[in-house]
Amino acid sequence: MKRILIVEDEGRISSFIAKGLKAAGFTSNIASDGRSGRDLALTGDFDLVVLDIGLPIMDGFSVLSELREQRPEVPVLVLTARDNTDDTIYALESGAVDYMVKPFRFGELLARIKLRLKETQPEAPATELVRGDVHIDLLRRRVRVAGREVDLSARELSLAEILLHNRGQVLSREQLLSHVWGYDFDPGSNVVDVYIGYLRKKLGSDFVTTVRGFGYRVD
Repeated sequence: MKRILIVEDEGRISSFIAKGLKAAGFTSNIASDGRSGRDLALTGDFDLVVLDIGLPIMDGFSVLSELREQRPEVPVLVLTARDNTDDTIYALESGAVDYMVKPFRFGELLARIKLRLKETQPEAPATELVRGDVHIDLLRRRVRVAGREVDLSARELSLAEILLHNRGQVLSREQLLSHVWGYDFDPGSNVVDVYIGYLRKKLGSDFVTTVRGFGYRVD
C-alpha cells in the first residue's frame, strides 16, 4: 500500500485529503508545519509528498530544497494557494513534479497523485522478446518461430537477445563481441558474422539487417 505524506498547516484541508486518500486505498501521515514535514519526509518511507508552500516554522520551498538534496527519489506535489506564475516556475524548477492551486477538486488531486506514482514505478523487465514470428521466452530460454520451437545455442540466444533489446539501433561487431563473447575476444575474428548467419538460418533471413560498414540491426 502506497504511503503519502501530507504537509499542510490547515487541519481541515489535511483531514479532507487524508480521508479521500484512505478511501482510495492509500495510507497517509500529516505534518502541520514545514520542519516536522521535512523530518518525516527524510526519515519515513513515503512514496509521495503533498506539500503546501505557506507553512509555519519552515516554508515549503525550503522543505522542497532539502528533499531534493537528500531524498531526490521521492516525488513532491505542491498544493498551495499561491497561484502566481513565478511561484509555479520556481517550484517546478526546484524539483516538484507537479503544482496545484487551492481551491482544488480532490478527484483531480488523486488523479495527479496516481499519475506521479505510476511514473516512479520501475518497469517490469520484459520476459518475452517478439519480432514478427520470432518469440524468445527469456525465463525458460526457449525460442519459437511461427509456433515451432527452435534450438539456439547459448551464444546464439545471447546474440539474438542483445539485438532485440536494441531494436532499431545499429550495433557494431565490436559491441556485439563485447556483449556476447567478452572484451578479451580477438577483435579481428569473424565470429559475429558467422553467428549472424546461424541466426538467419534458424530465425529467418530477414531477422537481422546488415548495415554495411557499421554493423547489424534488428528492425
